[in-house]
Amino acid sequence: MDITIHSSFLPQDDPDAALAFYRDTLGFEVRNDVGYNGLRWLTVGPVGQPATSIVLHPPAADPGITEDERRVITEMMAKGNYGHIILATTDLETVFDKVQASGAEVVQEPTDQPYGVRDCAFRDPAGNLIRINQLD
Repeated sequence: MDITIHSSFLPQDDPDAALAFYRDTLGFEVRNDVGYNGLRWLTVGPVGQPATSIVLHPPAADPGITEDERRVITEMMAKGNYGHIILATTDLETVFDKVQASGAEVVQEPTDQPYGVRDCAFRDPAGNLIRINQLD
């Protein structure tokens, strides 16, 4: 079988802040920007990797979600424990410095983990945990 990851989804509650973080801070390109019924979906991805994208979507936009479920999602996002993704780079220190300079919330400075990975962690404007691994 030949299966690849095409899109991952992360919630965003402020499309302009999400766009600034993913485009301006991380350097991702904008692949799609769609508005519908007052909501906005952004598709971004790393330059030179057109087959891999992140869709930044309005939380709880599914019409089948109840008001209680919407409340729980909003509370989890506010705590920063709803969405997360792991990215990778060949220059962790430079990426860390750039993201930190953007004002993003630092969760963890570059650290050698006991399981063999060197990484750091931030929260994006919606509170999603963004871990960045060092590639060898």
